[in-house]
Amino acid sequence: MSFSKIYTRGLLGLHAPLIEVEVHVSQGLPSLTIVGLAEAAVRESKDRVRSAIINSGFQFPTKRLTINLAPADLPKDGSRLDLPIAVGILIASGQLPENCAEDFELIGELALDGHVRPVSGTLTLAMACQQAKHKMLLPLDNSQDINHLPDLECYPVSHLKEVCEHFLGTKSLSSIESSTTSNQMPYKFDLADVKGQLRPRRALEIAAAGGHSLLFKGPPGTGKTLLASRLPSILPPLSNQETLEVASIYSISNTPHTFGQRPFRAPHHTASAIALVGGGSHPKPGEITLSHLGVLFLDELHFFLI
Repeated sequence: MSFSKIYTRGLLGLHAPLIEVEVHVSQGLPSLTIVGLAEAAVRESKDRVRSAIINSGFQFPTKRLTINLAPADLPKDGSRLDLPIAVGILIASGQLPENCAEDFELIGELALDGHVRPVSGTLTLAMACQQAKHKMLLPLDNSQDINHLPDLECYPVSHLKEVCEHFLGTKSLSSIESSTTSNQMPYKFDLADVKGQLRPRRALEIAAAGGHSLLFKGPPGTGKTLLASRLPSILPPLSNQETLEVASIYSISNTPHTFGQRPFRAPHHTASAIALVGGGSHPKPGEITLSHLGVLFLDELHFFLI
């Protein structure tokens, strides 16, 4: 077979649209062309993929290769398309069985020796894959990101050779068993640690109970930041869906986050409007989005315009 189609996903804000990697092998001078609004990191994948295929014990076809990333009007960025491109080339060149990956979605960056490196936004990609009821192949180092995602058949891989052996049927991969139990860690800052401050504590309790905003006013050193940082510890626990929403946002922004906890964000008072609101040519979460279902503490911010 000289044609193959592999499924993967891209990132567009907080969404993960489906991407079809179409590979066609035809007669002609050896070349590799990637079309479909691919950015620099994606176009450079052809060199990583070539070395990874050769160093994994397979042959890189010395023919004309055309790779189309559909839909063509969706910008493709990042290195997560390396693995689906490599598998698509091996299927189109006849080195892997036809339709062996039709129920899978693949993500992962390839090293020159064939190892699969982690990528960002894994949880968001996995949640979209779960809704589509597909199986998923992802880097081994990203397996912890989706540990709490139920009803998803997911296979972590560390090398391109493992993926090929799984599709050839010589050595099967082991799937991840999701953890349905919620092992929520205690908050680093707890309101019980605050001594005194009876009136501000009462204000925090009322704000937490009613979901109100709160204004602390006073000179530096009176405990405004200390009290605000303790507010998440008295808010109601997040539901399973809310927990995944918050974790997905932090997965996209590639920011550390404790799973199951409400976030607390305290941007510097010199933070720009873009840093607060987010956005850009490739939309990224700002401080407002990162504080979703949590607490946003604005210290000495004199004006704020949206």
